[in-house]
Amino acid sequence: MSMIDELKEKVKNGGEISGEEALKLYDEPLEELCRAADEIRKQFCRDGFDICTIINGKSGRCSENCKYCAQSAYYHTAADEYPLLDTDEIVRQAKYNADRGVLRYSIVTSGRALRDSEVEQMCAAIREIKRNVNIEVCVSFGLLNEAQFRKIKEAGATRVHNNLETSRNNFPNVCTTHTFDDKVSAIKAAMAAGLSVCSGGIMGLGETKEDRVDMALSLRELGVKSVPVNMLNPIPGTPYENNKRLTVEDMRRIVAVYRFILPDASIRLAGGRGLMEDKGEGCFRSGANAVISGDMLTTAGYMIETDMEMIHRLGYKAVLCNE
Repeated sequence: MSMIDELKEKVKNGGEISGEEALKLYDEPLEELCRAADEIRKQFCRDGFDICTIINGKSGRCSENCKYCAQSAYYHTAADEYPLLDTDEIVRQAKYNADRGVLRYSIVTSGRALRDSEVEQMCAAIREIKRNVNIEVCVSFGLLNEAQFRKIKEAGATRVHNNLETSRNNFPNVCTTHTFDDKVSAIKAAMAAGLSVCSGGIMGLGETKEDRVDMALSLRELGVKSVPVNMLNPIPGTPYENNKRLTVEDMRRIVAVYRFILPDASIRLAGGRGLMEDKGEGCFRSGANAVISGDMLTTAGYMIETDMEMIHRLGYKAVLCNE
C-alpha cells in the first residue's frame, strides 16, 4: 500500500494526519494524490457543493498594509473607493443572487474593523435581507469583538468570514498593522457569539509548503469548517505585483493536501480562480467542494450561471454545507 493510500485510509477511518505526514503527501505524485483527496471528499461531504457570492459593501482606503491588497491606503492602485453601500443596493444584489440559485451571500467591507455606527447600519441591511430574500447572510467586517458579532447574529447573519491569510510564521511578512493573533481572536469571538466561521488564505504570497500546511493545521485547531483557498492575483501597485502566479497543478496539490488535513470542511476556491485555464474544474476533482462565484472584491470573478452548469456537470448539488 502506498503512503497516499495509508494516509487516505487513516483519514477515512476518523484519524488525523500530522504536519509531517502532510508535508510528505505534498511531494507525492499529483494524480494519485488528487484521486485520493476526492475519495475523502466523497466520504465526508457527499455531493454537496457550497456556492456563495460576495458584495463589496465598502471599498478602498483601508488602514491596513496587507501586501496583496488593492484596497490598502498604503498602495497606489486602481481600486474603487466608496463608503458603505445603502441598504437598498445590498438587498437588491442579495435578491439578484438568490434568484440565480445562490444560497449564501456575503457582505465584505474594507478596513481594520467597522465602527459601531457602521455595524448598526449593516445590521439594518441584514434584517432587511432576511425579511425579503431567501438567502443566508455571511459578513466580513474585520476585527470585531464578541459584542459586535452578537448584534450581527441577532440581525440574522449566520457566518463570519475572516481569513488567516497565511501561516503564523509567515504572517509578519505579509502584514504588520495587525497580527495573526488579532485574526485568531476575532475568529474565536465570532464563534463565541454563535456564528460559524469561514477562514482560509491566499496562496502565492511567497510562502513555503510548510507555511501552507501550518495554516491548514491552525484552521483545524480552531475548528473552522469553511476554508477559502485563494490564488494570488498580483495587482499592479501592490508589493506583490511581480509575484509569480501559481499554476493549476499547484492549486490542485494544495487543495488535495488540505482535504487530507480538513476532511469534512468546505474547501472553497475563491479569488484568482479566473486566472486558471480550467476555471478551477481540476480542483473540484481534487478535493475542493465550494466556491465564491460572481465578481470578486477588486477583480472580475466568474459568472454564476456558468458555475451552476459546471457544478451540475461534475455531479454536485448546490447546498448549504457546514452550517
